Amino acid sequence: MSFSKQPLFCKDLFNYSRRISSESTIGNTALGGSNPIRIQSMTNTDTNNITASVEQSIRMIESGAEYVRLTTQGTKEAENLKFIKEELVKRGYNTPLVADIHFNPAAALIAAKYVDKVRINPGNFVDKRADFNGTDYGDLKYQEDLEKIKDKFIPLLRVCKEHNTAIRIGTNHGSLSDRIMSRYGDTPRGMIEATLEFLRICKEQNFPNVTISIKSSNTVMMVKTVRLLVCEMENENMHYPLHLGVTEAGEGEDGRIKSAVGTGALLNDGIGDTVRISLTEDPEIESPVGKKLVDYLTEKVGHAPILPVENVAVNLFDFYKRSTSLIENIGSQKVPVVVTDASHEKYITTDLPVKAGYILNEDSLEWEKGKLASDYLFVNGFDAIFADYPKELGIIVDQECWEMANNFAENTYPLFQSKTFMNANLAPFHSNIFFVECSYSDLSDEFIQKITNNPKVVLVCSSTHQNAFAEQRAFAYQMIQSKCKAPIIFKRAFQESNLEAIHLKAAADLGSLFFDGFGNGIWLDNLGSISHKEINSTAFGILQAARVRTSKTEFVSCPGCGRTLFQLQDVVAEVKKNFSHLTHLKIGVMGCIVNGPGEMGDVDYGYVGAGPGKVSLYKRRELMKKNIPSKDAIHELTEIIKAHGDWIHK
Repeated sequence: MSFSKQPLFCKDLFNYSRRISSESTIGNTALGGSNPIRIQSMTNTDTNNITASVEQSIRMIESGAEYVRLTTQGTKEAENLKFIKEELVKRGYNTPLVADIHFNPAAALIAAKYVDKVRINPGNFVDKRADFNGTDYGDLKYQEDLEKIKDKFIPLLRVCKEHNTAIRIGTNHGSLSDRIMSRYGDTPRGMIEATLEFLRICKEQNFPNVTISIKSSNTVMMVKTVRLLVCEMENENMHYPLHLGVTEAGEGEDGRIKSAVGTGALLNDGIGDTVRISLTEDPEIESPVGKKLVDYLTEKVGHAPILPVENVAVNLFDFYKRSTSLIENIGSQKVPVVVTDASHEKYITTDLPVKAGYILNEDSLEWEKGKLASDYLFVNGFDAIFADYPKELGIIVDQECWEMANNFAENTYPLFQSKTFMNANLAPFHSNIFFVECSYSDLSDEFIQKITNNPKVVLVCSSTHQNAFAEQRAFAYQMIQSKCKAPIIFKRAFQESNLEAIHLKAAADLGSLFFDGFGNGIWLDNLGSISHKEINSTAFGILQAARVRTSKTEFVSCPGCGRTLFQLQDVVAEVKKNFSHLTHLKIGVMGCIVNGPGEMGDVDYGYVGAGPGKVSLYKRRELMKKNIPSKDAIHELTEIIKAHGDWIHK
């Protein structure tokens, strides 16, 4: 297919306004239109266990889930949805239920009679799931398979119309069909075309009660694809509501940051009508996290206007990579740097580098760089002990302190405030970097000209605006328009003592600035009880989730569902215990075969549930060991990694 080249203009990106979607009726809780952004989650019980499914659904509802989804592998599970629904209603819970269907159109037809929405996956509803063998589909065969989709899908739409049941077209990066893969490959275009095939049938059949999701464990792929889908739907006069989520996000800090980077980027664009945070944790934990993220983003409604940058448009088919100068280790093709803000420390002490992630070897008394060691440390004042700090660690001080600080250590750099910078004569200063803290309102022609005339300037873009993300994005576009190549470090200040709040807020606002190609560094300043170690970890986590700097092993793990045949949380903990030192690798842990083999294309090695007590192991999409006993899986995966030369001893 030929995709639109219509860009999304910048003026649409600087003032928060939610995309206007059509409304979908889902039980007693409508989605889209003028309704609030809904929160949902999914059970991980066996749907054949009616009691366990009811009890877990209640816990999820009471934790904030506005829709509850249940695994529906076959017709037996589909029939059980009737009894689960009846028991929930009997106990006073009328929250809409959603059936999750893969591979089984017959189960969908049954489930549609009992639940409020049926989710189907375009990759396996009718088509054969991709086997990655390079099957060639000619035009005739391709069209024949499209007709088969109609033959199976239209009867489902009829049943849904009869019972007022909604449909979700849920496309996953990890489960594209063989037919789609043969023509479009493992690409955003493939996911969009797979989705549009089903949406066009809905439109032809006058079935409006539709929601769409496009998910991936790769945040960049997920955001790019959803943005493109919105453009394509507009071109075809489709306005269906969107379900957002980063699939297989993982657990703990990484799961929250990764989810907030992907989902937050789209919510910041005004895209999204319902959210599911997919964590490898108990399902009732997901909804409070989603609610916290949505509440933070919707605080931006009605913010003070941000003046639009003119004549710059975003081509959503390619992320824009801003070209910058290289200043020491900042800018150009270098990975974004991390700045630790220690300016709130009462004293400058000899162990301050520890707060930036360095370790003092007690035997040699030499500094060793930790895995999450910052590149720069900002301190309030100066001291002779700077001479004893690690030589790799740059020290940033306010410009009035810099000359004294520079007497003690060469790796010190001045930070100017914008007004001071405008009035300063830089000729007497002999620094390799001039950091200048400024905001969007500082970007006068004179200011930009002075930056351009000083090739050692690194901009520290800060914002206290209600919609700081949009203001910082406007700052980046102004630099593009002005053809100014000074690197940008994005700085955000918080006053938080809740670590999860920092994870969600910082990741939602800063993540897409990096994967859209605008940032050369990150600076988190928090006035609260959260430790420097945790703030540093958050900064590195955001960069990793945005796929611009890798600092630790990336674990891609699904949240589990009724198809999972082992204790997923325990397995993920064991995998992390054995492989966390392999910081150069991505390792996937999938509970079942629905997305498992497909998601292996985005990781280096993978552990996929294959049956009761059985696991299959992958190197990317190549199946290395099939149906081995789960008790042997960790050892066998270790041997596979070693055999391919990717093992590093702890």
